[in-house]
Amino acid sequence: MRGFRDQIPRDANPTNPRAVNDVNAEATSKAEAIGLVNQGITSSNHAFITTAKVVQEPKPYLCRVQFEIQAKDPHSAARVGALHTAHGVVPTPIFMPVGTQGTVKAVGPDLLEHDVRAHLVLGNTYHLYLRPGTEVLEQAGGLHGFTTWSGPMLTDSGGFQVYSLEDRRKIREEGVKFQSHIDGSTHLFSPESVMDVQRSIGADIAMAFDECTSYPIEKKYAREAMERTHRWLDRCLVRWNATEPKYGFEQALFPIVQGSTFSDLRAESAEFVAAKNAWGNAIGGLSVGEPHDEMYAMTAEVCAILPADRPRYLMGVGTPANILESIALGVDMFDCVMPTRNGRNGQIFTRQGTVNLRNAKWARDFSPLDPDGDSAVDARYTKAYVHHLFRADEALGRQIASQHNLRFYLALVEEARARIADGSFRSWKDALVPKLTQRL
Repeated sequence: MRGFRDQIPRDANPTNPRAVNDVNAEATSKAEAIGLVNQGITSSNHAFITTAKVVQEPKPYLCRVQFEIQAKDPHSAARVGALHTAHGVVPTPIFMPVGTQGTVKAVGPDLLEHDVRAHLVLGNTYHLYLRPGTEVLEQAGGLHGFTTWSGPMLTDSGGFQVYSLEDRRKIREEGVKFQSHIDGSTHLFSPESVMDVQRSIGADIAMAFDECTSYPIEKKYAREAMERTHRWLDRCLVRWNATEPKYGFEQALFPIVQGSTFSDLRAESAEFVAAKNAWGNAIGGLSVGEPHDEMYAMTAEVCAILPADRPRYLMGVGTPANILESIALGVDMFDCVMPTRNGRNGQIFTRQGTVNLRNAKWARDFSPLDPDGDSAVDARYTKAYVHHLFRADEALGRQIASQHNLRFYLALVEEARARIADGSFRSWKDALVPKLTQRL
């Protein structure tokens, strides 16, 4: 993705108002062609004009994807924003359902759009690279065309999945050599190849290739992994700038902050990432077993350093309580497999706490699945019926629980946005979190 100055003819002076206007006109024309003007992103507002002021080398980000802050909570670092992408506007704070292999388990695109009311869905580079492969994805017109999900998408770089293959991978400066969990075949993920795969997938937001460390970890190795992640980021940026999107719309690349639970490493990594002037930034390497207090401390420190005018993405987090506490620290984006994974195992989240529907206590409970929920499944089905479905190992039970949990997460961040906007977020969050952590 090219920056503002890259769009200016070589013989033009970028500080000349006429040259800037010419570029804005051309950019607006291009935006009209892909439907962004209808989303309010034109040269008449900040979308193109401010780019000349903030973009520095390597300038791959701020062309047609924008983030705007719409409200701030007076009692915390929480904020409401909007991410403008080629596939739609994403309100923040936002939770992303995880569609690792091109599908959110047990929940199809229609339910995601109309019942869950998802705005942004995550796919995974590692899994999609192995199956169905980039050739199939390119023939389908990218992951959007392949899955029929028409909204915005984000792809994880696969760094976490490679990290989880501890007995099947070798990390070196070139990249990570690993064996497929499917057939044992050998592959190499490098910063360059991961950028190429994410171009083929075609998500609106792509992630830089990083090394995620386990917890606990010795500080010496945490530093080595962090510095390698920084070197890989520079290689990612070079490759990203040298390639073009394949499906007619812009993609943004997010760097990832690492450093385990060491405060000085986290600060150093956040400074390094912030200096890249990316359109958005991610916090990785947390929610890997560390105590919640350490996760919150690292998140707060990093959020204080990362640019306030760019979205902040806390990767792989987490429980409903984790999400609310992290919103209070200034995080805008979240993803986690918990709603669907736990749902497939019979656990649902409610505002009164978590419910294990496999337990015998629900066998004769004919109350609604969740009287406070607004998913189609919440009032239609009873706890006793869904308990029966799990005892009988019926697929419908897994779908109902997953659908409910995803909608619960999306409704939670929807209310968080409303509470931030009216100034009541902190008191609402403090009263709700203790209830969310109860087991019913």
